Amino acid sequence: MSRQGAQPLDGTPAARVLVAGANGFTGALAAKIVWEHPRLELVAATSRSDAGKRIDELYPRYRVPLTLTELDLDDIGALGIDAAIVAYPHGAAARTDAVLRAAGVKVVDLSADFRLRDIDTYQRWYGEHGAPDLFGTGVYGLTEMYREELRGADLVATPGCYPTATVLGLAPLAEKGLLGEVFVAAMQGTSGYGRSSDDLVHYSAMTENAFPYKTEGHRHRPEIEQELAALGSPADVTFVPHLLPLDQGELATCFATLAEATSREAIVGLYEERYAEEPFVRVLDGPPNLRALRDTNECHVYVTVEERGRVMAFSAIDNIWKGASGQGVQNMNLMLGLDETEGLL
Repeated sequence: MSRQGAQPLDGTPAARVLVAGANGFTGALAAKIVWEHPRLELVAATSRSDAGKRIDELYPRYRVPLTLTELDLDDIGALGIDAAIVAYPHGAAARTDAVLRAAGVKVVDLSADFRLRDIDTYQRWYGEHGAPDLFGTGVYGLTEMYREELRGADLVATPGCYPTATVLGLAPLAEKGLLGEVFVAAMQGTSGYGRSSDDLVHYSAMTENAFPYKTEGHRHRPEIEQELAALGSPADVTFVPHLLPLDQGELATCFATLAEATSREAIVGLYEERYAEEPFVRVLDGPPNLRALRDTNECHVYVTVEERGRVMAFSAIDNIWKGASGQGVQNMNLMLGLDETEGLL
């Protein structure tokens, strides 16, 4: 692989890292974060469709001076890597993960292939699994909920961006078994739709416009329900995503009925206590805004109670940072025994 320019490492790297699928939005950002990380050495960045192009040609603002190559799964050992971030679509990611794991490589998967715990649910929403023997072996990578399980993990399933924002917005209530019905209107920029020529995200369709999509059922809903149940509140979730005319950013507006009446003061105190020690979650005293979160790994949460007793939780992230690549590196840090904030602050 052509390497133009030296990576700004701080001493001996803790791991040699591959980013597979580094031509897409999340893969390119993962390459940028690893390239600037003081303890991770980016030794390979791959793409089939854009092999031969430099990352800083496709994404000039990331300034990663590496040429993309095509990944040869039959010769993984030649790369000499310790860890990988796989930024492939579902289905394709699982097969690559299986080869990497067989070679002893720690894997952070940014796709949906290992997020769900029930194979029938996976098949309903995504089709046949690409590596069924590996299904169920990954740790769900919502760091704030599974930090101890992530330490030393070999395979991590980075959550979807919508579940990240929604679950962080509702987790303090779910952990206390307080959630009844949950309704979520989640909005994000077009980067969440991927590098696509689809007319849905064409400039002429998106400028000065916004609209819901997949209104009768989005594949992130079972992931949200799975995690709320795991935290202690098996709740029925109505989830409707929306596209906004911006490139990055996501806001989940969550409405929830409570299993028991609880005051606003008690709920706010619950959130402040739960997230007090979290390096990337901030509890605000007013609604969040997306511009404040751009290009950060933070989640900003505001919670209140309306006059009929329903909770309203507003949770904002950058969908390709905390919703994908940034959270993936946060997890990789824990997998490798590093401080989870390294390369992200």
